[in-house]
Amino acid sequence: MTFSLVARCRRTGQLGVAALTAKPGVGKLVAHVQHDGGAVATQALHNPFLAYDGLPLLAQGRSPQQVLAELLARDPGREVRQAGMVDRQGRAYAFTGARTLDWSGHRIGAGYAAQGNRLVGPEPLDEIVRGFEASAGQELAERLLRAIELGEDAGGDRHGARSATVTVIGEQPYPLWDLRVDDHDHPAKELRRLYDVFHEEMALAVRQLPTRDDPMGAAAREVLG
Repeated sequence: MTFSLVARCRRTGQLGVAALTAKPGVGKLVAHVQHDGGAVATQALHNPFLAYDGLPLLAQGRSPQQVLAELLARDPGREVRQAGMVDRQGRAYAFTGARTLDWSGHRIGAGYAAQGNRLVGPEPLDEIVRGFEASAGQELAERLLRAIELGEDAGGDRHGARSATVTVIGEQPYPLWDLRVDDHDHPAKELRRLYDVFHEEMALAVRQLPTRDDPMGAAAREVLG
């Protein structure tokens, strides 16, 4: 009962997931990102192991299509599953089980996969794809958030909206963006508010944290010299 987008930014190499659903807490179980692996959305009657087992396989260099095929082959509930994957190379793949709730489907493009179930029709996914492809020059977090907004504006989940999330990871294991609305009457609008707050107060601070190549970090360097 969700729509989502997994994506890799060709310009920066960042990986991210955005999702919105009519149930609370979409971010906890649906959206998964690993800096050396890829991004996964697992939804419908979701199986979290598609992400927990899938991300290490992506990190080994397996393609999303290979990984999903292998994991779904041993999942007896695969016909009620839906998932999208993208890896660090930008290879993308998605699966929609035959018994997911109507309207269900997915779209796969260069560096992204969009998927949804129990939607008003194909229009939300079509709008997500249109918006994502038209915003290639913007930061990945903004592109993902805009996709959520467009999907909801196009009708989204037939049962409405209650929670939403955007997660983006760069070269480090920690997220550059980790925005989550767990229970709200207008989660896309609240996610936009949080995005603006984070952009103003935290985005630069996160970029000044220690990295593997710079264990001090820019923020500590300003203080310690």
